[in-house]
Amino acid sequence: MLKHLFTLIILIAASKAFAQDTLKFENALTVASGSRYGREAIYTDQLAYKMANGTLQTPNESGEFTSGANGEKIFWKAIKADANGRFSVFTRRSTQTTNNPFLNPGGIDRGSDYIYLSYTSLKEQTAILNVIGGNTLFFNGIPHMGDPYGSGYMHIPVQLKKGVNELFVRGASILPRIILNVKPLIIHTDDLTLPHIVISEINGILKGAITISNSSLNDEDALQIKTILNGRQKQTKIAKILKLSMRKSIFEFDASAVREEGNYNLEIQLLKNGKIADLQNLSVEAVKGSSSYKQTFISKIDGSLQYFAVTPQLGGWKPNSALFLSVHGAGVEAIGQARAYKSKDWGTVAAATNRRPRGFNWEDWGRQDALEVLELAKKQFKPNEKQIYLTGHSMGGHGTWFLGATYPDKWAAIAPAAGYASLKDYGSADGKIPDSSKNMIEKMLLRAGNQSDVPKLASNYKQLGVYILHGDADRVVPVSYARQMKKVLADFHPDFSYYEYPGGEHWFGDQSVDWPPIFNFFKWHNIKADSAVNHIDFITSSPGISATYRWATIHQQIQPSQYSRIILNRDRKSSTITGKTENIEMLRLALTEFAAKTSVKITLDSLADINYITQTDHDTLTLEKSDQQWQIVKGVNVQNKNPLRSGTFKEAFNYKMIFVVGTKGNAEANQANLNKAKYDAESWYYRGNGAVDIITDKEFLGSKYAGRNIILYGNSENNSAWKGLLKDCPIQVSNTQITAGKHQWKGADLAAYYIWPQKDPKLLIGVVAGTGAVGTKVAYANQYFAGGSGFPDFMIFSSDLPKQGSKGIKLTGFYNNKWQLDEKNVAKSE
Repeated sequence: MLKHLFTLIILIAASKAFAQDTLKFENALTVASGSRYGREAIYTDQLAYKMANGTLQTPNESGEFTSGANGEKIFWKAIKADANGRFSVFTRRSTQTTNNPFLNPGGIDRGSDYIYLSYTSLKEQTAILNVIGGNTLFFNGIPHMGDPYGSGYMHIPVQLKKGVNELFVRGASILPRIILNVKPLIIHTDDLTLPHIVISEINGILKGAITISNSSLNDEDALQIKTILNGRQKQTKIAKILKLSMRKSIFEFDASAVREEGNYNLEIQLLKNGKIADLQNLSVEAVKGSSSYKQTFISKIDGSLQYFAVTPQLGGWKPNSALFLSVHGAGVEAIGQARAYKSKDWGTVAAATNRRPRGFNWEDWGRQDALEVLELAKKQFKPNEKQIYLTGHSMGGHGTWFLGATYPDKWAAIAPAAGYASLKDYGSADGKIPDSSKNMIEKMLLRAGNQSDVPKLASNYKQLGVYILHGDADRVVPVSYARQMKKVLADFHPDFSYYEYPGGEHWFGDQSVDWPPIFNFFKWHNIKADSAVNHIDFITSSPGISATYRWATIHQQIQPSQYSRIILNRDRKSSTITGKTENIEMLRLALTEFAAKTSVKITLDSLADINYITQTDHDTLTLEKSDQQWQIVKGVNVQNKNPLRSGTFKEAFNYKMIFVVGTKGNAEANQANLNKAKYDAESWYYRGNGAVDIITDKEFLGSKYAGRNIILYGNSENNSAWKGLLKDCPIQVSNTQITAGKHQWKGADLAAYYIWPQKDPKLLIGVVAGTGAVGTKVAYANQYFAGGSGFPDFMIFSSDLPKQGSKGIKLTGFYNNKWQLDEKNVAKSE
C-alpha cells in the first residue's frame, strides 16, 4: 500500500446519454527534481532518467527521491490543492492588472518540480486525462504533452488499469482531472480553427478544424463530419484517429446561404457508419468586408488547417497597394493582432499565426508560417511588389528582427515594436554561457541554432528601412533590447529611425503596434528592383533557412550551420562581378543584367578570374570552391545538400511528414516506439496546431506516401521500413548497438535523432531510434519542437543524458554536402 493516500472529489456532470465522472485531486506529493530544459537539445531530468531505467520508486511522503549536487538528500513532500483543485509549488508573482490582449506572460513556473498523484481504479477502463499546466507528464509511464500555457485543451485519452494508476507532471502549477464514463468519440470545442464568413465576398465551401478524441481501443478510419449551416449541409471524410489519441480534424461547411452579418449556429455531427457518434453546436461569425476577419488555409508544412487574419484596406481592396505583414506577441491570437490596426487607405494588413499564439517564437515552423501567409496574401491581394512591409510586437518584435534579417529582400522596411533581437539573450540562459565554459558537444548543438542570434545577421538590414519603437518603462521586454539594436545599427545603417515612448510600458494601447509614424516611415520606402541592386552584403546561418539574396544564392556551405557571407559588387559597364565569400562551397549567380553573348569576368576572394560568356540574357552560373580556387560547375548533383534540403534534424518535420512506427520488436519496444510517436504528435498539435498521420511499418508503402517526409520510430530490427529507406545511411541502430561510420557503441540504453535524404531532392527521413526500450524511453524528451532549439543533423546519446546532460551525448554534428560523415564537423564525447 502507498504510505500517502490520495483523496478524490467526484463531480457528476450529465452529458447527453452519458454521466461523466470528473475526478479532481485533493492531495499530492511534490519534489524539486532538478530538471533543466532550455532552448537546446541538452536537458537534465532525474525523474525521467529513473523512469527510463526502471529505477523510479513509488513516491511517499518524506520518502527520498535523490541526492543533490552537494550530496544533500532530496525528499518528496505533501501538498494540497486549493479550492479550485489546483496544485502550486511556488508563489505567483503579482502582476499589474491590465486589459491588454497582447500581454499575457502567465505564471512563474520553475519547471524543475514534479507533482505526483495517483488514482485507484476498481476496474480496467478508458478515460480522458485533462491536466491544465505542466510542461510534460507521465501517466503509468507513458509520456504525454503537458499544457504549459494553461490552454486547457489537452484532452488525452488514457487507459486506466485496475488498481493504482500513477501520474507524474513536470511543472510548478497544475490543475489535474480524470474524466470517466466518456463516450468513445468526443468532439471538443475549446480549440477551434474557424474562418469568418465575409459578407462582401461570394461565400461557398469554407474549411474549419476541430479536435476529436478517440478513447476507444480501436483505430477509427471511417469517420465523417457532417455540418449544417442555415439549412445547407456538407459532409467531409476525416483522417484516421488512432485508438487512445486525439487529433485536430479538418471539415468543410457551406456558407452560401449566409447573407447578413451576425453569429450563426454551425451544427457539427461526428458520424460513424452513418450514425451520430457525437454532436456539437458552434458559433460561426459573419462580418462585413470592411471588418478584420480570419481566413483558413491548408498548410504545406503538415497538411493541417491554419488561419491568418486580415484588416482590409480602407474603402475596399485595390490592386497594386501596399501589404503589411504583422507578427503577434506571445499569447496573442492573430485576429487580435489584426484588430489592433485601423484600416489603411493605402494597403492591407495580414497577420500570420506562428501556428499558435505562442508557437515557435517566429522561428522554425513559425518562420515558415509567416512565409506561407506572405505568399497567400500576395496572391490574394496582388500588392505592389515594391511596397511590402513587416512589423510586430513583443515576441512579434523578435519575429520582425528575425524575419527581417533572414529574408531582407522581401521587405521595403521593417518596424519591430517592444521586441528583443535574439532568443539567445531573452528568456533562456542557453546563449549566455561563455564559449570558454562549453564543451565541444554543447558548442555543436548551439551552432545548430545560430539562426536565432540575430545581431550577427545585422548587416542584412543595410538595404532595409528600420523603425524601432519601444516603451521606456517596459518591464516585460526592457528597453535595453531596443537600445542594443540601436547601437548595432548606428555603426553602419544610414536609414533607421528610433523612438522610445515616454512612460510606455510593454503595452500602451493599440498605438503600441498601430503607431502612425511607423506607417509614415513605411510610405517613403520601396523595395528596389534586383536590377538596381549592384552591391550585395548578405549573411546566413544555413541555406536551408535562407539562401538567396537578390541575384546570388548560397547553395552549399563549407561548415554547416556556421555563418556564411557574401559581399559582391556588380558592374554592368565593365561586365564584372567582384567580391569575397566566407564559409561558402557553392554559389549561384543570376546573370540577368548581362545581355546574351557578354563576356563576364568574375573575381572572388582575390583568386583567379573566371571568364564566362553568357548564352542568353537570363543565364545562371554555378561556382564551386575547391582547393582554394573557384570554378564553374556545369551540373549540380541534386542529391547533395541544397537549399531545399540542407539539414538540420528539425527540417525533417516538414512536407506533410508521416510517422512510421516499428512493430517488429518485442512488446515493450513496440509500445515504446508507439508512445514516442504519439507523444510527438501531441506535442506537434499543442505547439503547432498541427495534425500528423501515424502508421505502422506494416502499413507503410513508399509509393502511397510519395512527396512526404518520413519519420521512423524504432531501429533496423524492429521497424520493417528501415531497410528500404536507410540501407545506405552511415548511421545504423540495432537492438544492441549504434554505429556511425568508424564509431560504435554497444548497449540497450542508446538512442539517436538524425536525418537522411530520400531520393526526391527536397525530402528527408527523420529517425528517432533506440537500441532497446530503455533507449527509446530516453529519447522521449522532444526538445526539437521548442522554437529556436538547436539540433544538428545527428545526435547519438545514452541513458546518461537526462542525468548528466551533455556528458550523455556520444556523438553529434553535421554531414558534409555529400551526406557523408565528416570528422571536421563532428563532436564526440571524450
